[in-house]
Amino acid sequence: METRQQGFLDSEPLKESDEDFVSEVNLNNCIMTDEEREEAQQELDKLEEEINTLRQVLSSKEKQHADLKQKLGITPLSELRTNFSRGWHDMQTSTAYKKTSETLSTAGQKTSAAFSTLGTAITRRFGDMRNSPSFKTFEEKVETTVSTIKTKVGGTGPGGSFEEVLSSAANASSQDTPTNNLTNSSERQC
Repeated sequence: METRQQGFLDSEPLKESDEDFVSEVNLNNCIMTDEEREEAQQELDKLEEEINTLRQVLSSKEKQHADLKQKLGITPLSELRTNFSRGWHDMQTSTAYKKTSETLSTAGQKTSAAFSTLGTAITRRFGDMRNSPSFKTFEEKVETTVSTIKTKVGGTGPGGSFEEVLSSAANASSQDTPTNNLTNSSERQC
């Protein structure tokens, strides 16, 4: 007999030596005697009968279960509510939930403190910035520009608050808008 290694995908046809090898395989392990076959068949029949009996008993118990629930007034919705409440309670009493709750509470307190500190720091920083020489210079330039604009717009001269200057500039510009001029000219034509 020739020894060779073949893979699963060899495309060579079987040779006589291969056929001889296959015939030598002992198939006695799979062959049953008539007695063994009859015994196995009886055991199979018995198991199927037991399974059917168990199905009938289970069906009867399920019907009895449903009847008792109906007598007690337990509906699927109330059962769902009860299960949800029980699950929620079990979750809240779990160690993991307690630890998570404590951790989140601590994190919330630390975050709140951090935001408070940040707010204080920003307020202080704005105060420092407002008192800085560069901001004072910027403020003076804005006041000078506003005074100049007020004088050009037709105000009474320098002075007045920033809000008054902005208000007068807005009033002056709204009187000179093209929309007002068009409205006035269209009224004159009619």
